[in-house]
Amino acid sequence: MARSKVRETVELTIESIGFEGKAVARRDGLVYFVQGAVPGDRVVAELRKKKRRHREAVVSHVLEASEHRRDPACSYFGDCGGCRWQHLDYAEQVAWKKRHVQDAFQRLAKIEFGELHPTVAASSPFWYRNKMEFSFAASRWLTQAEIASGLDLPKDFALGLHAPGRFDKVIDIEKCWLQSELSNRILNSVRAAALQYHTSPYNTRSQSGFLRNLVVRHAIATKETMVILVTSPSQSDADENLRRWFATQFVADFPELTTAIHAVTDSKATIAVGEPEIIYGPGYISETLLGVSFRISPFSFFQTNTLQAERLFSIAIEFAGLSADDKVWDLYCGAGSIALSVARNAAEVIGIELSESAIADARANAERNGISNVRFVSADVKNAAASSLLADAQRPDIIFVDPPRAGMHPDVVKRLPDFGAAKIVYISCNPTTQARDCALLDSHYRVQRIQPVDMFPNTYHIESVALLERR
Repeated sequence: MARSKVRETVELTIESIGFEGKAVARRDGLVYFVQGAVPGDRVVAELRKKKRRHREAVVSHVLEASEHRRDPACSYFGDCGGCRWQHLDYAEQVAWKKRHVQDAFQRLAKIEFGELHPTVAASSPFWYRNKMEFSFAASRWLTQAEIASGLDLPKDFALGLHAPGRFDKVIDIEKCWLQSELSNRILNSVRAAALQYHTSPYNTRSQSGFLRNLVVRHAIATKETMVILVTSPSQSDADENLRRWFATQFVADFPELTTAIHAVTDSKATIAVGEPEIIYGPGYISETLLGVSFRISPFSFFQTNTLQAERLFSIAIEFAGLSADDKVWDLYCGAGSIALSVARNAAEVIGIELSESAIADARANAERNGISNVRFVSADVKNAAASSLLADAQRPDIIFVDPPRAGMHPDVVKRLPDFGAAKIVYISCNPTTQARDCALLDSHYRVQRIQPVDMFPNTYHIESVALLERR
């Protein structure tokens, strides 16, 4: 019998917690990035990777717990990669997120900035997501607790969340602390039915199987709930039985449900999208942000933390200091969340977004709210065509940008000063790329204020709003 590999261990005292949530310790001239630790812990850590100047490790056991360490609420903590900071006191999470924004601007981008405000904390570190995507899998990832139980658990079916770094393995989850109690009941009901009808989950390796994803979307203001079952095309009696159950018994079992969608795809990709068929209800839900009503279709983008999104947009609008005769551009406008929220305080708003479906949603949302001073255009902001279109428009007083995690394309950053706006309000879900872009704009715009907003408690992610004023 082969001997199990004995890993090298080291005793460490954790000093801080860095980008991407890994705790940091220093010893003998080396930096250690330690998964599972919090600042103030004294731990024994197992080494996993050795680099020239640093080591990567994982906590073996805690010798002396930090005063900021907390018992995780979720039984899947440590196996699921979703809430990696559940073991860190929430007040400390908020403080470290501010520090990460500060480090991004000071240490990485090396630019001067004005006031950095304390992080706007969430009202609750749990139950805050209005959308969850669960995956089916033909290969179940057993948690440490499940392995230790000695139970003979099925390994060919799972419904839950992907194990970190594994596209093919899913942790079978009965309770997720990110969304509502209703969402958990829906999750368990669909699992039970799939097992009852012996319906096959999608196998990413053989690219066969029926069940792919379960998506639950919930609106905070209207209390409306949408459930989307994403499958491959039906190929067996078991598939048809599950489909009929979803269209009849499932809908009857959940009177709180306002719409149900069966989406079908034959794509090899594991993305939770498909051709939607309305099984029940209108096929969409409605949500309200800052007094604007938004229609959310099955696969349209919407901020996943509604309450914090209202705070985020309120701060962005406050930073802009809008007046009634201002002309506003909203780049990367999505379905128009920011553009429509600022329209009542501005003379004219132009929103630009690459996704045609998002632009269709934005136009529908403008009509839905009777907002007529907004124009939405489907274009890639980095291309010459978009620049030509903007050049023909009246010069903006204020530009809002809310790019993806990768930040703005260099061509967009290069062209922004030419548009002549007095202010740029930069909303970002990645302070490192935000700081990089602000550094590129530094000769034309000075960063006056920065406001971190915690959209995703118990994770290392942080949203940040920066106000840039023309020099």
